[in-house]
Amino acid sequence: MPNIIYIATSIDGYIAREDGNMDWLMKLPNPEKSDYGFSIFLNRLDAMIMGRKTFETILGFSQWPYVRQIPLFVLTNSLDRLPLGLPVKAEIVNGALTGILNSLNGRGLHSIYIDGGVTIQGFLKEDLIDEMTITRIPVLLGTGIPLFDKNALELEFDHVETKIFNNMLVRSKYLRKR
Repeated sequence: MPNIIYIATSIDGYIAREDGNMDWLMKLPNPEKSDYGFSIFLNRLDAMIMGRKTFETILGFSQWPYVRQIPLFVLTNSLDRLPLGLPVKAEIVNGALTGILNSLNGRGLHSIYIDGGVTIQGFLKEDLIDEMTITRIPVLLGTGIPLFDKNALELEFDHVETKIFNNMLVRSKYLRKR
């Protein structure tokens, strides 16, 4: 029952600018319009848990970026409803992360994509991440929203693979040692 991170960072470990902007990701040359294996990754999933800020950022995109429609759970304490007309079945979740996961697992949702900086950090702080795929983008932002935050736990992962795309993107996959 893996909880999975699949995310891009700058070389210095930021997932977005301080204001949440990810324009630096959109500037990457991609003449073949490759998704670099993202659709293959999505095919493994039963559901997605996304933080509110990331959800709101994605709503601002010109199109929904997830080609496979899987249930979306927006982790938030500040929203009481989601906008109408979403391109995917979505609902709000909040509370203890283990309780949320137990509820989703009880609904038959076991392979879960975790997305959003604060959300990812919260799952890591409770040792609830089983797999991480991190793609490093060749840019130094200098400041921004970090992927990792201080954590009282020391979590060990095994490196599984690294692939290079377009001679510039370095994607590495890690599995949690348990």
